[in-house]
Amino acid sequence: MGDLMRRYWQPIAAVTEFDDKATKPVRLMGEDLVLYKDLSGNYGLIDRHCPHRRADLSYGYVEECGLRCNYHGWLMNHKGDCVQQPYEDTIDSSGKLKAQVKVKSYPVEEKAGLLWAYLGPDPVPLVPNWEPFTWENGFVQIVFSEIPCNWFQCQENSIDPIHFEWMHANWSIRLTGKTGPYGPTHLKASFDEFEYGFQYRRVREDTDESHPLWTVGRVCLWPNCLFTGEHFEWRVPIDDENTLSVGWFFNRVPTDMEPYKQEKIPHWYSPIKDPETGRWISTHVMNQDFIAWVGQGTIADRTKEHLGMSDRGIALIRKRFMDDIGRIENDEDPKAIVRNPNENGCIELPIIGKEKLKNGFTREEIEKGDTPVAGTYKRFVFQAGQPDFVKRLFTEATGFTLEDDVVEGAVINRVGEGAAINVK
Repeated sequence: MGDLMRRYWQPIAAVTEFDDKATKPVRLMGEDLVLYKDLSGNYGLIDRHCPHRRADLSYGYVEECGLRCNYHGWLMNHKGDCVQQPYEDTIDSSGKLKAQVKVKSYPVEEKAGLLWAYLGPDPVPLVPNWEPFTWENGFVQIVFSEIPCNWFQCQENSIDPIHFEWMHANWSIRLTGKTGPYGPTHLKASFDEFEYGFQYRRVREDTDESHPLWTVGRVCLWPNCLFTGEHFEWRVPIDDENTLSVGWFFNRVPTDMEPYKQEKIPHWYSPIKDPETGRWISTHVMNQDFIAWVGQGTIADRTKEHLGMSDRGIALIRKRFMDDIGRIENDEDPKAIVRNPNENGCIELPIIGKEKLKNGFTREEIEKGDTPVAGTYKRFVFQAGQPDFVKRLFTEATGFTLEDDVVEGAVINRVGEGAAINVK
C-alpha cells in the first residue's frame, strides 16, 4: 500500500512553520528526511543524512540555493545534488567526488498554507486545488497531531457515519456524568462512490430524506482525507505505526467584517494526552476519534473484526484500495489523480451549506445558529489546546470571542454535524 500512497501529494507542514526557522526534520512513508527553505525562498525535501559522514542535515544551515551540512560544509540542493564540497573542491578542481554524490530528494509545493510533498514516480501529478482553497473572506487555521497507530485505521473512520451517534453524541453526554437523553438514532445509511472519493448519506430519527445529510452527505476524500464541508482532515503516513493528523479549518467571517484577507495561515500542534493522567484527551471531536483509532492497536488486527451492515462503507474503501493497487501494478493511475490544469482550477466537492459558505452570512445568522457549524464561532470544538494567539487572530477576523479551550466538565457533542457544548 506504500507504493499506492506515494502516488499522491501529502501535506507535511505549514508554510508559517518557516517564519522563524529554516529546517524541519520530517519522517514520511518510513523515510527520515529534512524539509528546508533556502535563502531564495525555495523549499527542498531531501535525505536527513549528509552523504559525507551521515551527519543530521536538520541541523544544517541554508544558503542562497540549498542546505549546507554543519559538519564539513557539503552543500546539497533541492534536487539532491551535491553542489559544494569545500575541501575536496580545493584540492580537486575537477570535482570527481562531487559528481558521484547524490541523495534522494522529493518535490515540494505550497498550497492553501500547507507544504505538500510527493514521493512517487514520474510523471508528477498536480496538487489538487480543492474548492474551499479558493474561498475568500475566511479565517483558516492548520492543526497537527501525531497519532501512534497506522494511518489506514484512521482513514476508515472517515466513512463510518454511525460513530457520530455513539462516539460524539452519546459518549459526550456520558462524559458529563449524565445518562441521557441520547442523540438521535440513525435509521438509514448509504454509500456512493464518485470521482474523488465516496459520499456517505444518512437519515436519523430527527431528519428525513429531504435533509442535507441525505441529499448531499459528507465525503471520504481519496485516498486519506475526511472532508465535511468547512474542514479537511488528512491522515498522513509517518510510517506503519504512526500517523500525522493534518487539519485545515475554515470559518467564513461575517459579512459586516468583509472584505477580509488572511495574510498568513496560523498553525499549531494539538496535544492528544492529558499530561497529568496519561490518558487520552476526550473533550474534543477529533480527540475522541483518536481514542478509537489507537484503541484498535498500533496496527488493527482485522481478522478479529465482525463487520455489520453499518460497515458497508468500510468494505467499499478496502476494496477500492485493493483495486487501486492492481491499477498501479498495471502502470495505470489510481483513483483521484489530478493531471489536467483546467480541471484543477477549482475542484468542486459535495458540501452542505455551500452557498452560505461561499457567499457569506451575517453576524446575526451565526448567533442564531443559522449557518453551517455555527458552534465553532463560540469554541474551537475539533482539537484540544488551541493557543491564545490563534484565538486572538480569530477574534480580530470574525468579531467573535472564543471560549477558553479548557472548560471544567465540558465535552463536545456533535449533534446534527453542528457543534454544541454540554457543560456539567
